[in-house]
Amino acid sequence: MFPNRAARYAMFGLIYFAEGAILSYFTALNSLYLLSFNLNMSQVGLIGMIALIPFVIKIFFGMLSDRFNLLRLGYRKPYILLGLLVQCVCLVIAPSINPGSQFGLFALLAFVLMSGQALYDTCTDGLALDTTSKEEEGTIQGIMVGGRALGVVLISAALGSIVQNFSWSGAFWLLALLTLLPLPLVLWAREPQRTAERRFEWRAFSAFTRWPVIALGLVGALYSLVINAANQIVNPFLQHEFGINFASAGLFTTIWGVGVAIGGLTGGRLVDTLGHRRSLVAAVGLSLVGVLLLAFTPGVAVAVALVVLFGLAFGYYETVYFAISMNLTDPRIAASMFAILMAVANVGTGIGLGASGALVDTIGYRLTFAIVAALNLFVLPLIPGVFRKPATAEAAPVVAK
Repeated sequence: MFPNRAARYAMFGLIYFAEGAILSYFTALNSLYLLSFNLNMSQVGLIGMIALIPFVIKIFFGMLSDRFNLLRLGYRKPYILLGLLVQCVCLVIAPSINPGSQFGLFALLAFVLMSGQALYDTCTDGLALDTTSKEEEGTIQGIMVGGRALGVVLISAALGSIVQNFSWSGAFWLLALLTLLPLPLVLWAREPQRTAERRFEWRAFSAFTRWPVIALGLVGALYSLVINAANQIVNPFLQHEFGINFASAGLFTTIWGVGVAIGGLTGGRLVDTLGHRRSLVAAVGLSLVGVLLLAFTPGVAVAVALVVLFGLAFGYYETVYFAISMNLTDPRIAASMFAILMAVANVGTGIGLGASGALVDTIGYRLTFAIVAALNLFVLPLIPGVFRKPATAEAAPVVAK
C-alpha cells in the first residue's frame, strides 16, 4: 500500500483529521450557528437527524465499494477521493444559505455534505479492514479515533475565534481547505490486490443472523445514542447556564477533544490488555459517570474537568465498539458489514440528537443529562450476548505490506 508503515498511518490519521475538523464545527458551533438564526432546539435536533441519515444508509456505500472497482482505479481509493471533494464543495456553498429563511435548503446541503463524508468514511474503513492484521486492529482504530479527535482539538478553538472576530464564512472556508489535506496521500496510496477470500459474496450477509452480531448492533445504537445526545447539548448548556461566548465554546470543544484523543489513543491498547468484554463494561461505566456528572455542573471552572472526562468516555467507548466490530467483520463484505454496524450505531445517534433537543425544550438541560446517562444501563443485559461465542471473523484480514 505504502513503502512504509508511517505513511499508511499518516493517511488514515489525516482522513480522520479532516473528518474531525467537520466534527469540531458540529460539536462546538453548529447548534450556536443555527440558534443565531432564531431556530429552536427542536429544529437544531432535526437538522442533526437529517445530517445523520447518510451514516444510517452508508451500507449502500459499503456494498458499492465492496463490489465495484470504480473506473478501474480501485475499490476504495476513488470513492474516498470523491467523498472528500463533495464535502469540500458543500462547505464552500454553506455560508450562502440562510437556515432561518431557507431551512429546507440548508437541511438538504447538510444531507449532501454528510453523504460525502459517509462515503469516504465507509471506504476508508474498508481500506483499513483490507490492510490490517488482527494484531493491529486496536492500533489502527486508535489512530483513526485519535486523528479525528486531534482534528477537533486543533480546529475547534480556531473556528470559535474566527467566528468571534471575523465571520462564519471564514470558518466554513477553513473547513473546506482542511478537507483537502489527505488528498496527496490518498492519491499516492496503492490498494492491495483483491484476493479470492475477499471477493464479495451475498451469502456472507448471513453473519447478521447470529446473535452476537445482533447484540453488538444494539450495543452500538445505545452507546451512540447516549454519547451523541449528551454531546450535542454540552455547549448550548454552558451558554445557557453560564453565558459562554463562541470563542469559549470552541475552547470547550478543544478541551473535549483532548479527552477524546486520550480515550481513543489509549482505548486500542486497553482492549488488547483487558479483553473485549471487560473493555466494554468499563466503557459503559465511564460513560454513565461522565454524562451524569454534567447534570451537576456548578460552574465554568468545574465544567472544564467534567468536559475532559466526558471526552475521555466518548473516545474510549467509540474505540472499544469499533475494535469489537472490526473483529467480527467478514472480509468478503468488509466495508458493507462494518458499515452496517456503524449505520445501526448512527440510527442511535439520530434518535439521540432529536430526542435530546426535544427533551431540553421540555425539561431543561440538567434533567436531560441525567436521563441520557441512565440509558447506559440498558447496554449491560446485551453484553453476554455479544460474547456468547469468541468474537472472531471467518477469515483473518490481509496483513499490511
